[in-house]
Amino acid sequence: MALVAAERLAELRVSQRNAAWSRDRGGVESGRGHYPAMVALHTGLLAGCLVEVWLLRRRFRPRVSWPMLAGTAGAQALRWWCIHTLGPRWNTRVIVVPGLPLVSSGPYRVLRHPNYVAVVAEGVALPLVHGAWVTAAAFTTLNV
Repeated sequence: MALVAAERLAELRVSQRNAAWSRDRGGVESGRGHYPAMVALHTGLLAGCLVEVWLLRRRFRPRVSWPMLAGTAGAQALRWWCIHTLGPRWNTRVIVVPGLPLVSSGPYRVLRHPNYVAVVAEGVALPLVHGAWVTAAAFTTLNV
């Protein structure tokens, strides 16, 4: 959890820098009103993992936990591949810079929104590393 939380903080720093880059170039933000809810949802995912495991004494069950840990690592790898591919155009908000072409390299060759795939995978896999199935179900339901 500490590694995922640290990764999320690093991601936010990159996002802030990149959002400024986009705005400096006339970027237009869409969906500004739902951004606080998304921040709360993603914060709730991390908190829910910790609270559910602690309160309900969820255990590490190797047959499920190891594959879920691998899934979590895969989700992080996909997310950072997206970040690397988009470069300064990536951020946690939806900011489009007019006139820039659509990115069609990296994971965007195959998927239009690969970062969303990473979010869905992480929302299931991360909580299940320690059996926090209530958190996985709640995050997945609310994320839809």
